[in-house]
Formats: sequence, structure tokens, C-alpha cells
Amino acid sequence: MKLNIAVLPGDGIGPEVTAQAVKVLKAIAMEFNHIFTFDYGVVGASAIDKTGVALPQETITLCEKADAILFGAIGNAVYDMDPMAKIRPEQGLLGLRKTFDLYADVRPVIAYEDILDKSSLKKKQIKDTDILIYRELTAGLYFGDKIFSDDGNTATDTCQYNRFQIERIAHLAFEAAQKRKRKLTLVDKANVLASSKLWRKVIQEMAPQYPDVAVSYMYIDKAAMELAINPRQFDVILTENMFGDILSELAGVIVGSIGLLASASFSDKKAMFQPIHGAYNKASNQGIANPIAAILSAAMLLDHFELYDEASLVREGVDKSLKLHITTPDLNTKYQHITTIKVGDFIEDFINNPEETNLNFTNIHLGQSTII
Repeated sequence: MKLNIAVLPGDGIGPEVTAQAVKVLKAIAMEFNHIFTFDYGVVGASAIDKTGVALPQETITLCEKADAILFGAIGNAVYDMDPMAKIRPEQGLLGLRKTFDLYADVRPVIAYEDILDKSSLKKKQIKDTDILIYRELTAGLYFGDKIFSDDGNTATDTCQYNRFQIERIAHLAFEAAQKRKRKLTLVDKANVLASSKLWRKVIQEMAPQYPDVAVSYMYIDKAAMELAINPRQFDVILTENMFGDILSELAGVIVGSIGLLASASFSDKKAMFQPIHGAYNKASNQGIANPIAAILSAAMLLDHFELYDEASLVREGVDKSLKLHITTPDLNTKYQHITTIKVGDFIEDFINNPEETNLNFTNIHLGQSTII
């Protein structure tokens, strides 16, 4: 298969982790005789520095021509200290979502057996957790009208949804539930918010179309608590934009590190794949950023193009790296000096040598990373 992939490394640790995802995709292409080409563009703070805007037209054109987009991370602490800045790095990501109508965000949450002790939650609570969060991505508070009063002392954000926006992602979530445990939970705040009332009304009307899926409803505050207390009760979670953002960040506690959480954002014509973590500028260029979320996002890219064997091999490499503690410091207390690059090297080598097991870390520590 030939794929043209637009690579937008972004800011902070984005370039470091994205480089490892590209490395893994190149290994897959070589192993399975595919042709993957990678064209690079700027977005976020790096784009502002170079062009004055967070999403330049050149990057949009690059993505338009691509079969898929591989995204890193976005943000810079400089802008966090100036909430009134008119140009912000986040506009690059929101702009991509709006430009390509990437309305459906899919975020897997899996508690890996070999690192259950890395979570701050009890093992018995998180063991066997396997959740898909479907987050609506192009409407709600993040895209509604934002108004400041003339005196600067009052602000208003508009949260607006319509039936079409809800139905199109709900169909995807229902279909995903049919292929899994046939359970779907809508997370809303329908006791207070008008937009949530519409969400609940639409899902109740759609549910009879999927009689094999058990539908439950939960308020966002209750869902956040239940996600920490008993995450195994969930299968597919469907929710609006801001609630999905909050819940998927909380899910990082379940798996032990937000550096393990991948995502895929879809429209009818385009798809973008990215780790859910931010730019974490303090950690950039130190070799401590966890690349696994970016690599798992690359696996989701392979799934999207029905390259299921290839995606499975990438995930096996991730599983092996976690089992052998070949991970960055956020997860690794057993071995020192395992860097972002070395994790990528190990998974690359696993793809090239999937039948072998590495129990000797000497070469990895030397940066050679050959499986023996």
C-alpha cells in the first residue's frame, strides 16, 4: 500500500515522540513492503514563530494532499501566562479539527497488565479495564461564541449542539459498541444544561436502532468518580467535547501515564492521529518523553487503512517494551537511562525481529538496541 502521511510534530515534546512514531511506521513499511512517504509541516507555537499564525495555509494544503495526518503535541507555557493573547498555539489544533471537520475523536483506555502498579489506583480496581471514549470534537464550548464585556469583567462562552452533530458521532459509537461488549454510556449533564438535554433526547431516540446495545446514562460528575472507582464497568463512553477532554485526561491515571494514551480523529474524508498529551515543554530535549502514545496512534493509523496485521505487530512491540521495562522514566523505576529514542528503537527492532526476546539490555543502553 502507498500512503502519503502529513507529519505535524508541533511543539515541546511533540517532535521527539512523533519521530519515534515515524520510525515505527517506516519499519512496518519495510517489513510488509508498503510505501509510506512523510511530508512535514508546522503548527502551533512553532508555526507562530515562523509564520505569525498557528495554522498556516501551507500546512493546510499539505494535509489536504495527504492520506492521513500524524500529529505531535501543541502548546507553549509562554502563552499560558497570557490568557488574553489573540494568537495562541491551540488555535492550530482547533483549526485543523474545524478545517477537516474531524468530528469524531476515539480514545482507547487500556490498563496494561505489566504496569498495573504504575497507576495511583488499586490494581483490583483497574485490572482488565478496556474502554473506548468517543468524544465529539468540532462543536460545544470550544467552538462556541466567546464574548468579553467592554469593561473586561464579564465573559461568556456558548455551548451549542444540533441533532446532526450528535447523531453522526453517536452512530459511530453505537457501531463500535456492537463489536465490543455491547454497552454504551452517554455522559452528559442533562439535569442542568440544555445542550446535554438534547444529547440525551437524541440518544434515547436512536437507541432502538441498536437493540443489541445496552445504553446507560451518567452525569459528568458521577462519571468522573466512577471512572476512578470502577472503570471496568465502562465499555464505550460517548460524550460531548469538553467532557470528553476531561474524562480522557483522567483516564491517564488508570493506565499509569498519560504517555500511553493514543487517539484518532475522523471525518468522512480525513483522519488525524495523535497522542492525547500536551507539549510538556519542560521535558523537551531531555529524552524523557514517553513515545508510546504516539506509537500507538500510529497503530491506529494502520487500523484506519485496514492494515490490521501491521497494527497488531506494533501493539505487540509496545506490550513487549512494557513487559521488559523498556520505558521512559514516567513508568520505569527498574532501569535507568532508557530514553525516548531507545524506546522507539526497541519497538522498531521488535517489528524486524518479532519472534525474538530481548532480555539483555546492554546494547539498548549503548544505543544500539539490537534484539538478541
